[in-house]
Amino acid sequence: MVLAGGTGGALLAAGIQSHSPSVRLTVIANTADDDEFWGLLVCPDIDAVIYRLAGVFNETTGYGVKDDTFHALDALGRAGGEAWFRLGDKDIATHLLRAELLRRGLTLTQATLELCERFGVQTRVLPVTNDRVRTRFATDRGEFSFQQYFVRERLGPRLEGISFEGIESARPTMEVIEALSTADLVIIGPSNPLISVAPILEIVGSLPRERTLAVSPIVGGVALKGPTIQMMSALGHPPTPLEVARLYAEQASRFVLDTRDAEQVREIEVGLGYGVLVCDTVMRDGGESLAAAILRSV
Repeated sequence: MVLAGGTGGALLAAGIQSHSPSVRLTVIANTADDDEFWGLLVCPDIDAVIYRLAGVFNETTGYGVKDDTFHALDALGRAGGEAWFRLGDKDIATHLLRAELLRRGLTLTQATLELCERFGVQTRVLPVTNDRVRTRFATDRGEFSFQQYFVRERLGPRLEGISFEGIESARPTMEVIEALSTADLVIIGPSNPLISVAPILEIVGSLPRERTLAVSPIVGGVALKGPTIQMMSALGHPPTPLEVARLYAEQASRFVLDTRDAEQVREIEVGLGYGVLVCDTVMRDGGESLAAAILRSV
């Protein structure tokens, strides 16, 4: 099982699926960056996982479906609608289908599993909750939703805090609870620990620590993708693998560290009590080598 946001965790899940297709893989996806646009529920992390597993993810843009066009969005802009959130035509088709499934009374989990089937994805992709949870960024220019802050504002306002609206009442689904209880291995993917992984952990409460392994999203002082370094620094967290390991210390017993950060092994092992796997964690081959190293280690 992989806990994933829409970047590193999703890519690692695809690597596991490609390297070991016989493994019964489940991905628990973050839902806190979901939002509504033009009456459609957009689930960026869920969709990024599905698109990667289906082999249609747009590597050029870093979101959406490859070889997409933007005719509908362009027409919306010409008609005076807000068009800053760039949804491609193929991507909109996914959201229209989800909207119809939800309108029929399916839960978000049921709709997601139906989308997996429509895309030919054998891996189970589960939203962490069917309840509404939304990331909110407090900044020096006011509060923003996830998509407003990332896409419209381009991370410009100074970050002062992160909260998750609705998380106090959100509950993990029965499918998630069952998957966690039966998984041989739980992998916290190399996603942003503050915005991609934190909501999942807060909703599920706790993981089976002895069966849980976390992968560092930081390599040689650089985040593999996204503003992990900037966000950790802004909120007082040293942007290092050691600090990521500290954030997960109560949830995981093993930690995957890139070879470029091998000098931190002793602090993570002795100071935090982890078993540490050191390997190349940069997923240049679609995550297969990292998947192989992790699966060999267990």
